[in-house]
Amino acid sequence: MELQKNIALFLLFCYLLISTTVASTQFCFTSACSINEPLIRFPFRLQKFQSVDCGYPGFNLFCNASNETILQLPNKSGDKFTVQAINYSTQELWLNDPNNCLPQLLIKLNLSNSPFSGVYYQDYTLFNCSVYYTRIKLNPIACLSDLSYTVYATSSMRGVRLLSRPECRLIGTIAVPVQWPFYEQVVSSDLSGDIRVTWASPDCRMCESRGGRCGLKRTMFTREIICENVRESGFPKGARYAIIVGAGVPAMLFFIGLVCFICGRIRSCRRRAQPVLEFSSAVSPQPIALMGLDGPTIESYPKTILGESRRLPKPDDNICPICLAEYQPKETLRTIPDCQHCFHADCIDEWLRLNASCPVCRNSPKCVHSTV
Repeated sequence: MELQKNIALFLLFCYLLISTTVASTQFCFTSACSINEPLIRFPFRLQKFQSVDCGYPGFNLFCNASNETILQLPNKSGDKFTVQAINYSTQELWLNDPNNCLPQLLIKLNLSNSPFSGVYYQDYTLFNCSVYYTRIKLNPIACLSDLSYTVYATSSMRGVRLLSRPECRLIGTIAVPVQWPFYEQVVSSDLSGDIRVTWASPDCRMCESRGGRCGLKRTMFTREIICENVRESGFPKGARYAIIVGAGVPAMLFFIGLVCFICGRIRSCRRRAQPVLEFSSAVSPQPIALMGLDGPTIESYPKTILGESRRLPKPDDNICPICLAEYQPKETLRTIPDCQHCFHADCIDEWLRLNASCPVCRNSPKCVHSTV
């Protein structure tokens, strides 16, 4: 009987151990306060929607009446911020004030007792002035100002000098976790932009870079952060992108080169075919060669053997218009009867065999069948 009792207790112990060990993030689902709000998953937990084991201590979020995602810092003041965005890969968080007066929260902000810290800090000096400056380009903090005074914030020495006046009272200097570092300090700001914070623990950046999801695995004795759903390749995102680029760029260049080669071949073939087309078009109007004059017609035009006096029908025409050579004695000339233009007989005979018009006036001579 004692042995059976011990066996039963042992089995019960094993069941409890296995059940608590198996419980992990596989039953935790991503949630959100509304469609336009950030997605909530480990290390954050959305209260009333996700169980305690779905989040890490200090990362509790809840939805307000306007369905905004709210983070309440686990410190004495319990300041509440609206969560504007969450980057799980870089472990960064963008916050603002649900009451639209972020400077009021920044004056008393203390992140030392929370899991969060600023990514970049910028010191701002606040002044309470009894007048509203219109000639000086300063941006007042409207939610901290009243009809009787105006509050200004500056991060530059120039702004401090402008506001160091008898009518202005120094409130103090605060360190603001700004979104980006300012290489040029701001003369005046209303401090309404989102603040940017990060968290160091739990560190899930390596898990996120491998495509996995961090989760909390509770056992009877320990609480362990595990990484689940890691891609089988095990390559970080940077390595995968490098592989894609390394393989994709040569393939793209090869494709572009292939297209250029094909286009070049097509152009080359067109160029080679071009003379054939031109030749065929030149051959087709072959009857143009028949437009010249026949031999008997050409021979019917009067010929003259130039004497020593070199008398011509037109004395001023002493150069052959075809060969541009000056007429010499004893050269045989031929005249076109209609226009009386003279040429070397050999020059004009060759011309008239191909063209039935005078090379000077382009008139078509009439056929003259007479003997010399």
